[in-house]
Amino acid sequence: MTTETELAFAHPEARSVATADRPLDRLSLRNHLAEVEIGAFQSERNVVQRLQFNVVVEIAPLPNDLGDDVDRILSYDRLTEAIAHELAAERFNLLETLCERVADRILLQPQAERVFVRIEKLDRGPGALGVEIVRKKGQAVSEVEPSSALSPVVAFLSEKAMQSPNLTSWIDQLAAGAAPIVFCVAPDNTVAQGADTQAARWRMALLGGELAAWRLADKDPRCVVVDNRTELDWAFKNGQISVWAPTKIILDTPEGSAVTVESGPELARWFAAFIGAKEVLIFGGPQEQDGWPTTMPPRIINLEQREL
Repeated sequence: MTTETELAFAHPEARSVATADRPLDRLSLRNHLAEVEIGAFQSERNVVQRLQFNVVVEIAPLPNDLGDDVDRILSYDRLTEAIAHELAAERFNLLETLCERVADRILLQPQAERVFVRIEKLDRGPGALGVEIVRKKGQAVSEVEPSSALSPVVAFLSEKAMQSPNLTSWIDQLAAGAAPIVFCVAPDNTVAQGADTQAARWRMALLGGELAAWRLADKDPRCVVVDNRTELDWAFKNGQISVWAPTKIILDTPEGSAVTVESGPELARWFAAFIGAKEVLIFGGPQEQDGWPTTMPPRIINLEQREL
């Protein structure tokens, strides 16, 4: 039988099981290390210490129709991002305060019901010195605002732009900016040639979009093909240039069947609104401008015949 003393020093996962009032699924992060300046003593000023984080999140039951879909779960990245965000926000004197901030930020996630956070200093003595707290939804102590990620920019590339000798220069200049970049490439409409029905042409246009995305990634290794919202969020926060492969998001979105995927500009406009982009950059000829309401956000800039 597990004793209270054994539980006191057990991993938070064991403690969460022992103290559960109802069975919940659990997501855990074990032995996550970070090097930071922290501490209330003068001897801890201007000194970097190793912190070890162990986190267990009890989550709401997964939907029966999960379908192996990464966008419908609480991602491990949310745990490490919560830690990184709080460590970057300010210098902490107390582990207790840091524990509270990390726990409260994790509980902002809709799936999170209860969280165990243990943080230990590894360099203050022969052993590990630490604090562990337990918090549940609605029990937030600190005032935590959701993190405000930089608003991304969607860069639309027409077939003409994909063949431009300026393509690498455009990517260089976009990469040098502060905003996250995601490319939307005009679909390869040759895929749908010969299709007899609108349904077939629509699905083939999605395949043409996938093909075009991989062609851009093949041209420039900095451009990474992504197909789901979880990957996009990670890319925006980590400075990765993304190329959108449209099939998954379009098919998973209730209004997706109404999107005119055969038109590259229309598809890019819908995608920009979907991810909250602050602007759309157009690389291509004037024919791609048809039907774009320049008074409607996101702001549309025509970059035809010039570089950034």
